[in-house]
Amino acid sequence: MPNKHSKRYNNAVKVADLTKDYPLKEAVEILSKFPKAKFDETVELSFRLGVDGTSGEQNVRGTTPLPNGSGKKIRVLVFTDDTAKALAAGADHAGLADMMAKINAGWLDFDVAIATTEAMKTVRTLARVLGPKGLMPNPKSGTVTDDIVAGIKAVKAGRVEFKMDKTANIGVGVGKRSFTPAQILENVTVVLEAVGKSKPASFKGSQYIKGVTISSSMSPAVKVASTEFSKF
Repeated sequence: MPNKHSKRYNNAVKVADLTKDYPLKEAVEILSKFPKAKFDETVELSFRLGVDGTSGEQNVRGTTPLPNGSGKKIRVLVFTDDTAKALAAGADHAGLADMMAKINAGWLDFDVAIATTEAMKTVRTLARVLGPKGLMPNPKSGTVTDDIVAGIKAVKAGRVEFKMDKTANIGVGVGKRSFTPAQILENVTVVLEAVGKSKPASFKGSQYIKGVTISSSMSPAVKVASTEFSKF
């Protein structure tokens, strides 16, 4: 039978046995040895959870800063009446009525939206537009705040948000292939801990995190040993 795997996959399996799972440090080192693409690939940590993905009570979401940043330039929009202050603090776009009008007209040229508590009263009307795209400011993710300067700084520094989908899976960008294995390992360790601590109080199952893999944009996934997350 002909080999159905890509050349990239076949080169990757020369580095490690992808049917096995590995300690976190070793998994990161294996990923670093995979053939690289012609662009700086994003490294992603993926989780398969044991919670009920359709239950609102068992929704898993949160944010965590990455010690070494995400390697991605984050475009920040701030909904506020104090446009000058937000722009001076590093926001890429700021305003309220004018920004809302642009968004209602189809403009979405930003990665994260932050809103002050006061602005949120009117920004709520954008929920049907921003919600499905994961761009709606939310107190749980730290994007509804009256400390705009700190909020912008945290997002720009590489704070990432994680959110479970309806199939109880989470994918989180933890850096770039240009990062050193040590930098990736630090970021991965922080994200693993953050997701682990986000276990819903209503979850009564025996296994909260069922599986974890690490991969890059163009690489196969490396399975992480359960000993790295069984404590959660």
